[in-house]
Amino acid sequence: MRKKLLSLLLFLSFSIVAQQSYYNGIDFSKNGIALKEALAYKIISTHTNYLSYSPDVWEACKITDVNPDNSSEVLLIYGYSTSGITSRTRGIDNNGGNNGDWNREHTYPRSLGNPDLGSTGPGADAHHLRSSDVQFNGQRGNKKFIDGTGNAREISGNWFPGDEWKGDIARMMMYMYLRYGNQCLPTAVGVGSSTNTPDDMIDLFLKWNAEDPVSTIEDTRNNYHANINNTYAQGNRNPFIDNPFLATKIWGNPPSGTQQPQDRWGILSISKNDISQFTFYPNPADGNTLFFKSKNTISVQIVSILGKQLINQKLENTTSQIDISSLKPGIYLVKISSNEGTLTKKLIKK
Repeated sequence: MRKKLLSLLLFLSFSIVAQQSYYNGIDFSKNGIALKEALAYKIISTHTNYLSYSPDVWEACKITDVNPDNSSEVLLIYGYSTSGITSRTRGIDNNGGNNGDWNREHTYPRSLGNPDLGSTGPGADAHHLRSSDVQFNGQRGNKKFIDGTGNAREISGNWFPGDEWKGDIARMMMYMYLRYGNQCLPTAVGVGSSTNTPDDMIDLFLKWNAEDPVSTIEDTRNNYHANINNTYAQGNRNPFIDNPFLATKIWGNPPSGTQQPQDRWGILSISKNDISQFTFYPNPADGNTLFFKSKNTISVQIVSILGKQLINQKLENTTSQIDISSLKPGIYLVKISSNEGTLTKKLIKK
């Protein structure tokens, strides 16, 4: 027991040091799209080793997906039982394309990318490629993710990954969106609404990110791929594994009734609470007035999706309104600023 505890402490210490070094230069006082862009630049610029789909990804999975309780096995995403196609584990060398084997699951299906992810670049990005039973992988196919409870299964023609894996899925989809932008839109891979986010992130993944904490295997995979000295490492990290609360700083709170995701660094959630308690409505807006409710005095900027400022107004009352008759039908970004920070959300004008 003491040996396991020591190993865990050493792992956590290494992980924290590695993360601090990796994120040097990132201004975590930023929120919204500004923080998203900074993190996207970081994970793109540090992705220096592009893996081949075969054999590199096979070999990477045999290292990153090892069962922490049995080094001769890999953990199978979506799996939940001890036998058959729904197995949670499989022999580490039982990889291939036949029934009973495990293969490489594109958690973001290649065909849902625009364009198709292929077998290089995003199609061979190990941050979203996970070991999976061949037949169970085939059952998932390219079905979109949908909310549910319990074990992995098809729901109304879509796919629930299971309670154990839904947080993993959310954080991988967030990574793919930052890394590959519009080629890997969350709205194309999950069933949910993007109305309350400043871009195409959907509430489903914010919910799963909060409900299912980071697992040991996620940390193991992240640390392996960040170390470019490892033969099959990419060189970059998934920021949402390092700190799930980054999703809240970028896209806002998870849906009402869902707990906040963990701030693993203990420093990001302090300045977010007050400003995140504002609302504006209606959205979509079908009239010429936008109403705001907030605890504090706020400054409101409404900008086009190209970044051009169209409205800039200070609101001092807890309930206020802004005339938006000058806005043409379309999609805009509403930037809310106070002494607590800045938050950006999407507005649809009908």
